[in-house]
Amino acid sequence: MKHLPKHLRPHWRYLAVGLEGWPDADIDRRAFQRNLWFAAQNLLGDAGSADADLTVYNFEFEDGEGEALVRVRRGHTDQARAALACIDEVHGDPVGVFVRGMSGTVRGCEEKYLGCRRELSGERSVVFADAKRPAVVRDGMLDVQVDNAFVGAAELDFE
Repeated sequence: MKHLPKHLRPHWRYLAVGLEGWPDADIDRRAFQRNLWFAAQNLLGDAGSADADLTVYNFEFEDGEGEALVRVRRGHTDQARAALACIDEVHGDPVGVFVRGMSGTVRGCEEKYLGCRRELSGERSVVFADAKRPAVVRDGMLDVQVDNAFVGAAELDFE
């Protein structure tokens, strides 16, 4: 079987996507891909989501932060960004999704936009709601553990 000529092959764009969730969130590539497909299908319809052909290439998520590389057909990047903006939870865990950048090649996207995860500053104890509680600190933000859930706070909320 012969290959298609270059001018007939599909052209792709690659979106670098940042992910942010609670420190105990358990999100994997398969669940994120599934939510992305559902978001695209609900927003764009069956034909529109098939045209955009959104595929998660690389995925990494741990300690509440992660990143993904999403492939989209050229000319459908605006629809892909809109579908990504519709994702608010993955596998029952709330998640924030934002596009860091876009490139025409996987390598260019990885070099420019991926691999720049914030450092996890560590854990410390804070006084919150009149009790001493454990908290995860990331760039001036604190995720305070209250019972079995987390509450987001900033350094200014504590003395």
